[in-house]
Amino acid sequence: MVFLPVERFILALIATLFVLDAGLIALGGAAVDIGGYAALVSCGIFCLAIGQVYRTLRNEARIAAPVTAAGLFILLSIAGSVFNYLLLPVRFTPIDDFLLRSDAALGFDWPSFAAWMSHYPAIVSVLGSVYQTSLIQMIAVILLLGFSGKLLLLHRFLLTGILGALLAIVFWFFFPSFGTSYIYDVSTITGPGAALIVDSGYGQELKHLAAHGVTALTPEKVLGLIAFPSVHTLMACMSVFFLRWSRVYFPVAACLNLMMLPAIILHGGHHLSDVVGGLALFCVAYSLAIRQTSANVKEPVYSPAA
Repeated sequence: MVFLPVERFILALIATLFVLDAGLIALGGAAVDIGGYAALVSCGIFCLAIGQVYRTLRNEARIAAPVTAAGLFILLSIAGSVFNYLLLPVRFTPIDDFLLRSDAALGFDWPSFAAWMSHYPAIVSVLGSVYQTSLIQMIAVILLLGFSGKLLLLHRFLLTGILGALLAIVFWFFFPSFGTSYIYDVSTITGPGAALIVDSGYGQELKHLAAHGVTALTPEKVLGLIAFPSVHTLMACMSVFFLRWSRVYFPVAACLNLMMLPAIILHGGHHLSDVVGGLALFCVAYSLAIRQTSANVKEPVYSPAA
């Protein structure tokens, strides 16, 4: 099989995570939905195999690169999500109270914001739909960069997301945070009319996981555990930044992800400080991605497109 240097680096990270996952599962004894995870892993491996066919037999680099990247993204998402869950229950005191004080210092109060937004259910619904586009946007950007032949941008996009997610998990392990639903009874703030994705029930599940850990792993029910830094903010920044070369796609991504910011706070149950942390996370992860990127890839970092 033929993998490019960045792809080999990412495969090494994925393999390491899967080994850690297996070890932690063996130590903790959590039940695993083998069939569910096998189906997802098979999708990732299938994409890698298709990429190899187009790279080695068909010599179609513009197809091989995005399909391979999609496979890597799928496998990393699975391994990373399981690893994050296996770090439960939390070993250190959650920092949500500190984040609430940070929000107050910034002049932001989540209950007031959520209560105000609950008077505009149509807007709340639109923001909910926007919030759920994050993963779709990731795959879309991978395909757009790959099929446009922007190999260096594609690799930096992958590395930014992967390194950013790993940094977030490591930070969260030592300084856990779960967001506003962990602190507040959301339903008493917004009322039954504002259907938030991260609601009071979501918060109760987070509290249980934080205290008792996970007893069964299944891809059918995966909660977002990390509040600070916001990984959704990281992904929003990536979608906009890595489409800056296109006069067609960049405005769409910019508008969509401007709406993503209030959606993250409202539907994601995030502190404002989480979003600030997500912006910082993007900057750090992108800087690391630039350093890791192979210098001999002959693709411009920026090239205007019609």
